[in-house]
Amino acid sequence: MNDKIVVITGASSGIGKALAFEYASRGSKIVLAARNTEKLKEVEEEILAKGIEVLSVKTDVSIEEDCKNLIDKTVERFGGIDVLINNAGISMRAMFADLELSVLKQLMDVNFWGTVYCTKYAMPYITKAKGSVVGVISIAGYIGLPARTGYSASKYAIRGFLDTLRVENLKTGVHVLVAAPGFTASNVRNVALTADGSSQGETPRDESKMMSAEECARLIANAVVKRKRELIMTFMEGKLTVWLKKWFPSLLEKLTYNHMAKEPNSPLK
Repeated sequence: MNDKIVVITGASSGIGKALAFEYASRGSKIVLAARNTEKLKEVEEEILAKGIEVLSVKTDVSIEEDCKNLIDKTVERFGGIDVLINNAGISMRAMFADLELSVLKQLMDVNFWGTVYCTKYAMPYITKAKGSVVGVISIAGYIGLPARTGYSASKYAIRGFLDTLRVENLKTGVHVLVAAPGFTASNVRNVALTADGSSQGETPRDESKMMSAEECARLIANAVVKRKRELIMTFMEGKLTVWLKKWFPSLLEKLTYNHMAKEPNSPLK
């Protein structure tokens, strides 16, 4: 990945930030995208201190023009794109019966449409480079997680979009990776939306027992090098879940419900 141009959305924290440092350690040229300019600059300065070329672009991926600007600024600075990692995303926790529909729309705008917009404008350059498009989804893109209808729907949608994009590009040399972490330590649960769209404020899970963002980033970067089509991380919450979904879907649904109901202050009855 030395000198490859890597664009990462949601790069100001969590998995996105870890991906930025992972690719910096591999000698890539990094483009950071996120809404929080203050945190973006902090990441940019840390990478610059390592002697790596880096560009940060304030980007709200739910806004099509912001995504176009991100790609335009990248090409203006570096001349192309080798890897686009669609990592930006938000979560939620509320029962559908209690949920304001605007929350569902916001989830789809950021998670799904953000991936579509960035990919659309980056595709000509990635095609030219025979590069990679990556979507960071979740095990929620394989199994419906109760009290997370919008989150699961958006992750299923990303998986369907990227799987189809892969088929369309079988003869172009473009690589498409769907990467599905299990529960990973990050601030995504702290800022998850509640039924009325307000921030949850604190995580309902023990973050110390989860996969680290750094390990997740390393696995994704390795999968890009190997040009894998799918990456399912963790055994119990990842590979086993997907296997059970295929062979014992009813059992998995019961196990999933009971597991999620054990969260502190769970909206599940």
